[in-house]
Amino acid sequence: MHTRFDAKVALVTGGGSGVGRSTAIAFARAGATVVVAGRNESSLIQTVKHIHRFGGDASWLIADVTQDNDVAAMIKTVIARHQRLDIAFNNAGILGPPAPIADIDSDTWDSVLNTNLTGVWRSMKYEISHMRHNGGGSIINTASNIGAHQRIPSLGGYAVSKAAVSVLTRAAARDHIADGIRINSISPGPIDTTMSLLPGEDDRDRSRRMRQLLPIGRVGALDEVAAAVLWLASDSSGFTVGHDLVLDGGATA
Repeated sequence: MHTRFDAKVALVTGGGSGVGRSTAIAFARAGATVVVAGRNESSLIQTVKHIHRFGGDASWLIADVTQDNDVAAMIKTVIARHQRLDIAFNNAGILGPPAPIADIDSDTWDSVLNTNLTGVWRSMKYEISHMRHNGGGSIINTASNIGAHQRIPSLGGYAVSKAAVSVLTRAAARDHIADGIRINSISPGPIDTTMSLLPGEDDRDRSRRMRQLLPIGRVGALDEVAAAVLWLASDSSGFTVGHDLVLDGGATA
């Protein structure tokens, strides 16, 4: 374990798997006290157990970012447990069933936008409310290289939601840097998670596809995304405000 984030409290939404889990683990290894939040209790518990195995400090809580009361309670609980919130990684998100724009049903559209976009806004609203009166902090939002940077057929709803996260991040960054809060986003491309697998595809199939699809020739590693988030959360990126950091192996270069 390292001391890069000693005495810091970090909240990770969508912390039960994938990028959220790997980033929560990375924060804990760097000395932070970590709270992971999400909707799946068993997956959150597994993240916390992993952190406890190497002596890290972590706890979990159930929160659905589409529900205002849940998000308000999430921040209230973090403060009650640790008396502070220094870092927030707003990572909860969904892909939604692929479909052309005209064929997306209203429930799917609402679910994707409410989770990916409004969920980030809702989380920031309560995070900023605490941070602006308690010494500032750092917020990182998960956008995507599908959105502001590129579009893929039948992923229009997802692209709209993630492009909006990029704009929301920059708007919030301008509004709140004077409060001592740095806000940035990451835009990953295909990462080593189930979300980057096509239906019926296994890891070897995906590897063959990525050798043709991406200039770098492979999917991104979870640790590579976590490292970028930790950099944005750290003092090393102290002059970085309102930036959308693309991590996609050259796909949108």
